[in-house]
Amino acid sequence: MARRKRKTDTRKSLLEATLRLISEKGYLGTTTREIAREAGVTEITLFRHFGSKERLFEEVLQNYTFLPRLKELLPSLEDKSLEDALFTVGIKFLETLKERKSLVKIMLTEINIYPEKVKEVYKRFVDEMIKTLGGYFRKLQNKGIVRAFNAEFGSRAFLGMVFSYFQAEEIVKGRNITKKEAAKIIKGFVEILVNGIKSQ
Repeated sequence: MARRKRKTDTRKSLLEATLRLISEKGYLGTTTREIAREAGVTEITLFRHFGSKERLFEEVLQNYTFLPRLKELLPSLEDKSLEDALFTVGIKFLETLKERKSLVKIMLTEINIYPEKVKEVYKRFVDEMIKTLGGYFRKLQNKGIVRAFNAEFGSRAFLGMVFSYFQAEEIVKGRNITKKEAAKIIKGFVEILVNGIKSQ
């Protein structure tokens, strides 16, 4: 039991060290040697746990981004109205982006020069996030709550609106989005997605 706990602790330390260093120096600027040193283990231990730097990066995305939060969130949305559920998702997504601002910023800078393997890891992560929210839309379609539409397109549209807003305001303009402003904007995005823009 103690050995398993040590293994879990080592794994967590390596993931947290990777998150810190990649957020500061980027994926390309961070070496496995630096990650191991930051985590207080040997480079051999790092490779024994994860096998490669790409795998470490993938695990960071799976554990420290919006994806795990979204998966945890979905069951609690069952009893909410569509508007309230999407508002909750939008706010939590924006909060996560703000928390991981350094990581998002450096990844946006580097993404075009990532090796193909790393680009594929990132693409899989984005696809999984879109499919996860898309699954929520499909459940609502099966219940007759929303009309038939491409659930992944709807998911991409909503998450894309929130991400674009965050990128424009916090990264490009260097502003800090307040909670009051966030609530107003997300509410507006939800209204557009749910009701569309054409006069009824």
